Amino acid sequence: MARVTTSTSTTSIVFIPTSISLLHSKFSTFRLQFPNLYVAGGSRRITCRYGGGANSRQEDSRRSQKTSFDDDPALDISTIRSNTVRLIDDQQTMVGIVSKSAAIQMAEDAELDLVILSPDADPPVVKLMDYNKYKYEQQKKKREQQKKSAALRMDQKELKMGYNIDVHDYSVRLRAARKFLKDGDKVKVIVNLKGRENEFRNNAIELLHRFRDDIGELGIEESKNFKDRNMFMVLIPNKSLYELSQSRVLA
Repeated sequence: MARVTTSTSTTSIVFIPTSISLLHSKFSTFRLQFPNLYVAGGSRRITCRYGGGANSRQEDSRRSQKTSFDDDPALDISTIRSNTVRLIDDQQTMVGIVSKSAAIQMAEDAELDLVILSPDADPPVVKLMDYNKYKYEQQKKKREQQKKSAALRMDQKELKMGYNIDVHDYSVRLRAARKFLKDGDKVKVIVNLKGRENEFRNNAIELLHRFRDDIGELGIEESKNFKDRNMFMVLIPNKSLYELSQSRVLA
């Protein structure tokens, strides 16, 4: 028995294979569902997905979860014109050259996907694997790599102060610097001496040293310049503390 599915209803019909042309005249599109073969009206695409027999309901459930990858060319075995393929099993072992039909049967027996690795090879190279699991792991690795890349990127923030900055403004800049460092950014603290303010150079140097001490272990001094009128000090995040904070966030 085959199940004929239209866009509006599902009807079970017992028929002889030669009557397919008669059914096609009544239904614009139709789908035949057999245990180990999937054929869609208007298309000759064959994908090797596991399942069938008494576990047809389980197969339907698995297929519904795997629709996101069903259109992947790597699963379209019908694109292979060769009658033979070079097969690799799910344990990374080279099985060797087998017929395409035998490879499909092995995939079904193992309840795995038959994935095309090298379609242009002679013969084409295919592999048994859980393709959804493979794609999920690849996407997970990509996300982790993106997070690591983002963590390695450092923006530089600038904070400017006068040598005689008041307590409140100093506290505001100190909080801002701590936040920037916790976020993984560099902080450049600048004290600009104008005109006769150059006489208070020592006050400016003491201010920068005090700022660095108040930052504490959050930041490490990367560079500084106390010779020019635009005196500055660059602080970078303490790598060990920053990585610890990131691991807690990801956890």
